[in-house]
Amino acid sequence: MQIDGLIAHHARYRPDHLAIVFGDQRLSWDQFNRRVNRLAHALREAGIDKGDRVATVLPNCLELLDIYWACAKLGAVVVPLSPLLTTHGLESLMRNAAPKAVFASRETAAILLPAKPRLTSLRCCVLVGALADGCRPYADFTAGRSERNIGADIAPDDMFNIMYTSGTTGLPKGIVHTHRIRAHYGTLFANAWRMGPESVVLHTGAIVFNGAFVTLMPSFTLGARYVLAERFDAAATIDTIAAEGVTHTMMVPSQIVALLNAPNFDPARLQSLEMLLSLGAPLSVAHKDILEAALPGRFYELYGLTEGFVTILDRDDAKRKRGTVGVPPPFFDMKIVREDGKTAAVGEIGEIVGRGPILMPGYYRRDDLTADAIRDGWLYTGDLGFVDKDGYLSLVDRKKDMIDSGGVKVYPRDIEEILIQHPAVLEAVVFGIPDEKWGETPAAAVTLKAGQHIDAEVLREWTNTRVGARYQRLSSLGFLDQFPRNAAGKILKRELREPYWEAAGRRI
Repeated sequence: MQIDGLIAHHARYRPDHLAIVFGDQRLSWDQFNRRVNRLAHALREAGIDKGDRVATVLPNCLELLDIYWACAKLGAVVVPLSPLLTTHGLESLMRNAAPKAVFASRETAAILLPAKPRLTSLRCCVLVGALADGCRPYADFTAGRSERNIGADIAPDDMFNIMYTSGTTGLPKGIVHTHRIRAHYGTLFANAWRMGPESVVLHTGAIVFNGAFVTLMPSFTLGARYVLAERFDAAATIDTIAAEGVTHTMMVPSQIVALLNAPNFDPARLQSLEMLLSLGAPLSVAHKDILEAALPGRFYELYGLTEGFVTILDRDDAKRKRGTVGVPPPFFDMKIVREDGKTAAVGEIGEIVGRGPILMPGYYRRDDLTADAIRDGWLYTGDLGFVDKDGYLSLVDRKKDMIDSGGVKVYPRDIEEILIQHPAVLEAVVFGIPDEKWGETPAAAVTLKAGQHIDAEVLREWTNTRVGARYQRLSSLGFLDQFPRNAAGKILKRELREPYWEAAGRRI
């Protein structure tokens, strides 16, 4: 189970089938295979071999797909890095990964080049669509290289990628995925999403993040059509779905909210969709209801960690098990663990712990962190949840996001679900702030729908009359034009909390 031969397989057996759409560029499997082969030969000639790391600091582009699959053919290890990193952050990750080659764009070259003299592992720097001292343009790098398939001695448990993630808390960690793990992504998720070779798969987010591989790998495994957007734009996404006859797409909750509120949102134009998958963070029940009413029978939800555990709420269960995030797929196991280490009873809240065939072998060069996350073959997620009598998982919150108010556990998501029901509210985030009497107390930050206005105190009182307990009442509420997010679209709760704690002279 290694993925190095996938592109060549489709080029042989489906050479003229449309493989990739990016803007005005449309490539068959044969054309894409030739591009990938040229790059693979260029990398080998530049001294990149099996096990060598190849970093990217690129936005969505065809070249990024070339790099993923050229590395797969070579047995090189691809290290996708966010183009939104600072020079300091980029240098820190590249020191850990020690890549021999790096690919950057015109914009990210300005971030990369100041750090380049200190990155002693680098042997090759390639610029996509740009020129810079000490770097080669991509077109020249691949020009004249062989278009024949390249061979490498690759085993299923060889590394394919290192995915650096900080989620929304903590320091970034390099999560290792092997060829076998990515092959499982292809087969397991193809089954889960009911994909076939004739599916049309749209991705509008950044493909440097692991969530993208949940649809990328099954699409490329099956030889389906993969439509890649340059960036997410709600109105453009609706136009693309209608024009390409998109059958499968995935989005983070903020993108789904934007889609539902787009001026050109029209369910009639989205009838080709067979799947709209939500992942990355919980989608509010209120927004699920709107989506189900507009596009019945299309909604899936995935809860998971890049480290290698997932649950899936299937479209056929979306209404029956409304509010849950589904069950583990076949070949996965899950349990809920109490603070005393014992397995929780049905309905009892505890830490979500799981295992399965996509479990990472570990964090790159961080055996200490690996030992803390994986114990006896089980991944300890740091997320809190409970299961119902049928085994369906409901998320409660991140352990680190839980508010301890006078010794009582307050789960922000419970309050967020109430806030989002107000007709003026677009999105809401609840977090703990310092309180002299209780230690912590809930506060909220809110974004409003376009054209909506409401007094913050009125909204706070509206919420506080609807929460289930006194300790859930909001002590403060403020409005933001937009939430701070990481490049994957996740809201950075820490950045919302920090000013309150710093003002109180306390660290979080």
